[in-house]
Amino acid sequence: MVANGIQHRRSPRFVGWSQYQSLLTQDPYFWHSLRITFLYAIFAVPSSLAVALLTALLLNSNKRGIGAFRTLFYLPSILPVAASGIMWAFFLNPQWGLINRALAAVGIKGPGWLYDPRWALPSLVIVALWGFGGPMIIFLAGLKTIPDSLYDAASIDGAGKVQQFFHLTIPSLSPVIFFNLTMGIIAALQIFDVAYVVGSAGPGIGEPQKSTYFYVLNLFDRAFIQLNVGMGSAMAWILFAITLAITGTNLWARRFWVYSEAQT
Repeated sequence: MVANGIQHRRSPRFVGWSQYQSLLTQDPYFWHSLRITFLYAIFAVPSSLAVALLTALLLNSNKRGIGAFRTLFYLPSILPVAASGIMWAFFLNPQWGLINRALAAVGIKGPGWLYDPRWALPSLVIVALWGFGGPMIIFLAGLKTIPDSLYDAASIDGAGKVQQFFHLTIPSLSPVIFFNLTMGIIAALQIFDVAYVVGSAGPGIGEPQKSTYFYVLNLFDRAFIQLNVGMGSAMAWILFAITLAITGTNLWARRFWVYSEAQT
């Protein structure tokens, strides 16, 4: 309201639980964005951890020059998100992108990637693999703490490489896996920057057909574009509660699969 050239703003008014009720029952994108975010986390986190662990196993060596390879594999994870996002938007362009051009060279017609609702979410999962360097370094540090004598004893007992991996390496790395898993889930639930940059440089934020309209993108749109700060705050508290519940469940479940030296 403007009177005599002076702008008057209404004071904040407590509305109780109405914001949460509106989100849960009336918001057209709340459940959709939440479902998209969970789908992303379900696929992105395990695949990223698997790639990070396999790469750490390959780099767990004392050969000459191995440090250069470790740096090379870690480098993508420290690149600015804006730069890497624009790069992937270029790579995944269905018409003149580098990936589809490479596929066309061998006679394969590439998909629409970011511009196809069926491929947009898998495309961002692929982009998430680009940043496996952080978990890889942590896995590599965990591998360095496993004594060689354990592998020697396992070999004497007749255990092959595969048996050593599943019955020695994985149990010994279980605390590291737990840490990377927990941090990966928290990061995946908060995905925003990559989706925002790739969407801005590609088909649009959250597009096509809201197939990449993640929860925090929805929150950002409500709070800072539509200027509905109350609704955005309610969404932030819901995300906090979901993250806390999943992290708490993971902490409770760790007793069933995380190995510690106290158990020896």
